[in-house]
Amino acid sequence: MSIDFHRTTPFSRVFGFDRGIPVDRRYIEGFLARHADDIQGRVLEIKDDTYTRQFGGARVHASRVLDVDASNPRATIIDDLTAGARLESNAYDCVILTQTLQLIFDVRAVIHTVHRILAPAGVALVTVPGITQIPRAEAGSWYWSFSDLAMRRLFVPPFERDAVSVSSHGNVLAATAFLYGLALHELREDELSVADPDYPVILTVRAVKGGPS
Repeated sequence: MSIDFHRTTPFSRVFGFDRGIPVDRRYIEGFLARHADDIQGRVLEIKDDTYTRQFGGARVHASRVLDVDASNPRATIIDDLTAGARLESNAYDCVILTQTLQLIFDVRAVIHTVHRILAPAGVALVTVPGITQIPRAEAGSWYWSFSDLAMRRLFVPPFERDAVSVSSHGNVLAATAFLYGLALHELREDELSVADPDYPVILTVRAVKGGPS
């Protein structure tokens, strides 16, 4: 890549969507692809069922879409994850929670809800931002960026320590490119594949619920 970063404005203020696929999608979708076998049975996803269909396919018997926004035509459940009043306990074999926790102030309440609604042996597949732009359009609802240490502390408890796997994805080049709003096709695979935990673009969590609760 031979792009000059010696500038004070980004190439894109919308994560690179206007140039192509954002850099962080490589890590989000790679994580889901590696754990595609977990996306099966009854699956809950946020805002739409894109990843449920893409990675779960025929393994999914029932797909539900959760949103707090009642105007979302793709939502099948309108509820707030911090309380989850309309979400049945022990109901889902998989919860796909991508790029959502940064938009909710009470993160710990959300994680407790996710644990409650998972069936025994159910899996939560979670992604959150590390190094990131905070877009002006979402500045009123974007509360957090995360570290791997924070994710381990947030998920244990309610999940058992041995049932939580946290990984960091990205490196200084990928993080810089992401902040500047470059698109995925503007970096080489060998540049993206290096993982340096000091420069996380995306943190991923795979958390498995234990026995009956």
